[in-house]
Amino acid sequence: MNTSAWRAALPAVARELIDGFAEAAGAAFGEDLVGVYLHGSAAMGGYHPAVSDLDFVVVSRGPITDAARRAFMDAVVELDARAPGKGIEMSVVTAAACGDFAHPTPFELHWSRMHADWYRRDPDDYIHKMRGTDADLAAHFTVIRGRGVCLRGAPIGEVFAPVPERDYVDSIWNDVCGAPEEIEGAPVYLVLNLARVLAYLEDGTVLSKREGGDWALARLPEVYRPLVRSALNAYGGATDAGIDPGLARRYAEDLLRRIAARREGGR
Repeated sequence: MNTSAWRAALPAVARELIDGFAEAAGAAFGEDLVGVYLHGSAAMGGYHPAVSDLDFVVVSRGPITDAARRAFMDAVVELDARAPGKGIEMSVVTAAACGDFAHPTPFELHWSRMHADWYRRDPDDYIHKMRGTDADLAAHFTVIRGRGVCLRGAPIGEVFAPVPERDYVDSIWNDVCGAPEEIEGAPVYLVLNLARVLAYLEDGTVLSKREGGDWALARLPEVYRPLVRSALNAYGGATDAGIDPGLARRYAEDLLRRIAARREGGR
């Protein structure tokens, strides 16, 4: 998606938050900033304010100082408080982690709304401890390389090396492997995410959740179409898009078997 197209597809509040995030990264990291990259639904044309988050990866030249962590986190928390839906999810990684890929991938700092209480209660503890490795970054880097947006800094192709397919598959498998037990609590996410994982393993395509739902409507058995349509309607903001929990579990078990078979046998 070209620059004007992805921006035009977003509501004004999302555009303002994205611009504010890139500015905050520049202010906090200065010359140590390599770049700021948008991925996920906002980059792929599937963002819905009520249900989506804004996904970023920030790349630094090397390890970041506690002072920079605090300045950046204060800005991110303020932006997140104004964000609709699931808010902001972001990771800060070094250029070395992007260019010399390891799985799970080391990160310098991470944020999602689930950590808000921790940060507000003890920000010094948060910035000291919120670092480690994250298997999800294999998927994020793959999406950035294929469909991400460079908001500031070096072009994507100069920063992110290819992610080995086995690592990407492991990352997306980890996201859905508990689906039969978890789908009742997160039906929309898992109905659409299972579809896009299977789509990658069958066709090699990296899809958004909405595109995964469209793929499922075209490729999966007819019995699942009402479920997928309900998930797509809910993802689009419908409040009365009922999802049959029994059918959802059956769908999860079926797709997980297909995904496991493809994963074990190779795409």
